[in-house]
Amino acid sequence: MPTKRLTMRKIREVLRLRFDCKLTYKEIAVSCAIGRSTAADYLQRFKATDLSWPLSETLDDIKLEQLLFPSVQTLSSAQRAVVDWSYIHRERRRKGVTLMLLWQEYKEQYPDGYQYSQFCHLYRQWADRLDPVMRQEHRAGEKTFVDYAGMTVDVFDLDSQKIRESQVFIAVLGASNYTYAEATWTQSLPDWIGAHCQAFNYFGGVSELVRGMVSKLEL
Repeated sequence: MPTKRLTMRKIREVLRLRFDCKLTYKEIAVSCAIGRSTAADYLQRFKATDLSWPLSETLDDIKLEQLLFPSVQTLSSAQRAVVDWSYIHRERRRKGVTLMLLWQEYKEQYPDGYQYSQFCHLYRQWADRLDPVMRQEHRAGEKTFVDYAGMTVDVFDLDSQKIRESQVFIAVLGASNYTYAEATWTQSLPDWIGAHCQAFNYFGGVSELVRGMVSKLEL
């Protein structure tokens, strides 16, 4: 029980350090003695809720944790709209379709349905049953998955005063899905290497392995 109380206190402290003190993920992790990916996860879960900072004085630590880490068992049948996971799985294979977009469509249809973090959790549980042989476990700091997203974005070039098409480089830590994205003009070797350097600087370290895998870019 002491460990659980400590975790709940740290959630509120992470939020305070981010929104009141404007600290980076790395600074928050050091201050709270937690992993950088854990700090990022707390903040991403907070953004996926309807909460805003500062928190209401009536919201205690237990309720805060329940909102950020909802349990399927605590949701009533009225709150749980049936999700066609096979449809979700097919749609996210299409170019440019992400779980975030699919969740937004779902919430438009079912406003009282799952929040984003729970939606992703349930989808992954469903997807893991499709091919359990291919399931992979990743240790923290072990692997970084990198690739270009495939889709391009238009960027206004100050030098030429024209809109140019840029490539989108993405790096994802295997254990946490902590993500770095950067737009580069080309996919040439200098841009490729430079984007890696920027990603490792953003992560605050280099993983043991770096692998290219488009399928890791789920979100």
